[in-house]
Amino acid sequence: SRFKVFRAAQLQHYLDLNHDSGVANYEIGNEFIRVQFKKTSKVYTYSYSSASYQHVENMKQLAQYGDGLNAYINHHTRQLFVR
Repeated sequence: SRFKVFRAAQLQHYLDLNHDSGVANYEIGNEFIRVQFKKTSKVYTYSYSSASYQHVENMKQLAQYGDGLNAYINHHTRQLFVR
């Protein structure tokens, strides 16, 4: 369980500028983004290999901006997380 606590510390709070997102937190890596959702608190990893370079880079930008990430995932990458 200590490992999970450590991992959670790596996550950054998602700003959610419009207060309408299902995204709670995120973590940006070189070739991936991890997204934690409010309802389940599960963390999903979207990587270059699972979701494509362009989608991951778009998601990184939206995460840092703090708006639009949940909608983007729902429209483009919902099932493209690393399994």
